[in-house]
Amino acid sequence: MGSYENGESPAAAAPEGGVILGVDGGTTSTVCVCLPAAMPPPEAPGSVPVLSRAIAGCSNRNSVGESAALETLEHVMTQALTMASTDHSNVVAVCLSVSGVNHPSDQQKMLDWIRNLFPGDAKFYVENDAVAALASGTMGKLHGCVLIAGTGSIAYGVTEDGKLARAAGAGPVLGDWGSGYGIAAQALTAVIKAHDGRGPQTNLTRAITRKLEIASPDELIGWTYADPSWARIAALVPVVVSAAEDGDEVANMILREAVQELADSVVAVVRRLALCGEDGKNQFPLVLVGGVLEGNKKWNISGEVIKCISKVFPGVHAIRPEVEPAIGAALLAWSHLHKESKLENGS
Repeated sequence: MGSYENGESPAAAAPEGGVILGVDGGTTSTVCVCLPAAMPPPEAPGSVPVLSRAIAGCSNRNSVGESAALETLEHVMTQALTMASTDHSNVVAVCLSVSGVNHPSDQQKMLDWIRNLFPGDAKFYVENDAVAALASGTMGKLHGCVLIAGTGSIAYGVTEDGKLARAAGAGPVLGDWGSGYGIAAQALTAVIKAHDGRGPQTNLTRAITRKLEIASPDELIGWTYADPSWARIAALVPVVVSAAEDGDEVANMILREAVQELADSVVAVVRRLALCGEDGKNQFPLVLVGGVLEGNKKWNISGEVIKCISKVFPGVHAIRPEVEPAIGAALLAWSHLHKESKLENGS
């Protein structure tokens, strides 16, 4: 992820009115931010009053297992509360936005678990991590589409009346096409094919063996399966991009295919939700999140994705968030909390 205007400030005594936790749980890392529940509606990214920010490792249960994922989530929330000079009893709302939450049954399991961590009448909301990413670009408003391309990938859309659609995001076996893992895995495969004589020679061979400090592609098998974690594989993406920028055709082909896969995912979501209107020309926000979509010297992956999408839907309006997804999750919790309060008060 890039840098964000998080409005971070030194931890102080917990404010009156309690605090809100926003959690962005991904395959690479998990971030929790703590905001004052009584804050006014944020008018700009820099106006979000972050009391604390904590970071931990992977919390995708499909990657590390349910027990390890829950342990990470509990740790990062506790750490954020400690850094904000408060504790669980002062929490009024939590939004967990976690990768691997793909079904209502996943949400219910998480809700049952988190209710046991916090005493009192705190409100809890559990979403896929794509929801927080979308909210980070729209400052808490759920409308439009988000494309995440980090270790994994997913396109996720929401209409103004609450209809949902998604594409990809099914993990490296079933469909994280265009993701960091997908790009790097294709590069590793290309090196093995070139070494076997089953594919074209590529500068990826020298670049990857040098990066991994191994003597020969023969050692790739041992390196890969010694620890086949998704993030470890995906960390090779910069090597692929550099090779492509230096003119390697195999690396360029891998990136072109990734661009098309990412664009296809967005097009599928937009079409299913009619986010672009009946004629396909209405403007709609597309929030871009993830390391794969960050700018490079020559190979601008996000720019190429937008070009592909705009050929189908010229109304696409790309947004690069100025706050991180964890703040998006906290803003969602804040928004839900205030809507429910208005309903209870009859206003």
